[in-house]
Amino acid sequence: MDVFFYIAAAVAIISTVLVITRKHPVHALLYLIVSFLAVAIIFYQLGAPFVAALEIVLYAGAIVVLFIFVVMMLNLGKETSLQEKTWLNLSTWLLPGILASILLIELVYLINTQPNSTITIAEVDPKAVALSLFGPYLIGVELAAMLLMAGVIGAAHIGQRKKKYWHRFLQEDEQ
Repeated sequence: MDVFFYIAAAVAIISTVLVITRKHPVHALLYLIVSFLAVAIIFYQLGAPFVAALEIVLYAGAIVVLFIFVVMMLNLGKETSLQEKTWLNLSTWLLPGILASILLIELVYLINTQPNSTITIAEVDPKAVALSLFGPYLIGVELAAMLLMAGVIGAAHIGQRKKKYWHRFLQEDEQ
């Protein structure tokens, strides 16, 4: 079991380093998906299958789709359309495909070797969750809130367009 944890951790570290070092945003997004999948397998191995499913659905699914929309919105013209054609070759998809295949083989093996046991579900009321989040984990919650606020401010700044004129009647006539 420890070997599979280290394999998933190695895939997560390698793909995260490749996210940081790639120049093309689509390549970085491919490696980001692989990194999220590796972290989901690590959560699954640690006994948190619900968190692993949330990792796949929320991060590898929804968040990456938003990133892809941003990349599509920031399309820079003919130069990027020619660049997109080069992304369809095998060398672009080979390493992310290999890393994702390693994770898939590992996940199938872990699911097949897991003993058949019934899962007991403990009910947790919202008050207990709130007390734990705003008690011992208050600093983590505040840091996550500041990180999300920085992301919102950065997205607003990137999305802001400078107007050349305030209104169509106020622009100067160029004749």
